[in-house]
Amino acid sequence: MRKQLFILFFVSVSLSLFAQETDSAFINKKYFFHFQGTVVNQYKPSFLVPYSGTNSFLNKEENATSFTSTFYLGAKLNEQTYFFISPEVAAGSGLSKVLGLGDAPNGETFRVTTTEPRLYIARAYIKKLFPIAENSSSYFDLIVGKVSLADFFDNNKYSHDPRTQFLNWGLMSNGAWDYPANTKGYTPSIIIEYFNKNQELRLAYALMPTEPNGSIMDWNITKSGGFSAEYVNKYNISQQPGAIRLLAFLNRAFMGNYELANETPIEFTRSYKNQKFGYGLNIEQQLNEQFGGFFKTSWNDGKNETWAFTEIDQSVSLGVELNGQSWGNKLDKIGMAYVNSGLTKEHQKYLSKGGLGFTLGDGRINYASEKVVECYILKNIIKNKLSGTLDYQSIINPGFNADRKGPVSVYSLRLHFNL
Repeated sequence: MRKQLFILFFVSVSLSLFAQETDSAFINKKYFFHFQGTVVNQYKPSFLVPYSGTNSFLNKEENATSFTSTFYLGAKLNEQTYFFISPEVAAGSGLSKVLGLGDAPNGETFRVTTTEPRLYIARAYIKKLFPIAENSSSYFDLIVGKVSLADFFDNNKYSHDPRTQFLNWGLMSNGAWDYPANTKGYTPSIIIEYFNKNQELRLAYALMPTEPNGSIMDWNITKSGGFSAEYVNKYNISQQPGAIRLLAFLNRAFMGNYELANETPIEFTRSYKNQKFGYGLNIEQQLNEQFGGFFKTSWNDGKNETWAFTEIDQSVSLGVELNGQSWGNKLDKIGMAYVNSGLTKEHQKYLSKGGLGFTLGDGRINYASEKVVECYILKNIIKNKLSGTLDYQSIINPGFNADRKGPVSVYSLRLHFNL
């Protein structure tokens, strides 16, 4: 399988070079083309545990490879209107089928039942601009269609993209933001954004899946859906840029209640009356031309089922990034980060009695927060096109379970091609 994925990666790169050449005459006119291909290989050794459950992070030695290939195609319909479509191919798998952790180690993987390459439409949306005044930097835009909300919300210069930055799920987005998405991370949405020189404001409504981490979306919009709001303030401290982002969200879906599920199977507690709300804080700060860092924290009420992203109810993370300017290649990067994630007492009690989430389920639990340290070295091989990354993660208390303490080491090799 790994050999097939690497062959698929280089075939996709070749196709993208051809596509860019045939489309190059239009890039600066009415059409837009972009491509990325990413292969991630991960290995972990075995570790000792006293017991395992249906959804445990496996304690045996494992090796897993994932691949994604994404084409971004855009067309300028008129001066203020754009159409974007993004076909994507994904294949391979994550360690332990992406089970047994809140902070999964590979942001390029999904919880899917097949490892074979699958083509699907990741994004397809229209974007309409509404300038406030001529020659003004202030404007509104409206986005309607299938998107990834993570493309628009909770961004961060140093910790957001698992293709070029930290791989861990708890570092690519605020872990407690259970953002609306299907299994692969996309959903039909409506987004309204406002921009001026230093500030941004965005509001979104998006469909939720009909079941936890499901692929079918719930079109019962009077009862189900996710609402997200974000305010962004960009600033300078001693001429060094920074940004602070404040996020709030409310999700409604046919979800179960953890407390009621202590007496009956969680499927029997599901109701459209159940909802989840929370917030996130996201800060980035450049310290000089080579060095910068981030801090994030997020929380949700955690009374009802985790429905779309990952089983985390509270999260705090921080980290730093150093680029390679001092050794002559500014595109090289070294990063180090720490994330500490937790669960509410209702969620803990549900798992302690053998409950299963779509990620977690050791059969029982001796609760402790899940902690991850990640560090990586990215080497730019072909300027702005090809990079290779060595990545190491140490995971303590996988599945929020001190009985399976670890630490578990995860070693990763990533190749990323970008046009």
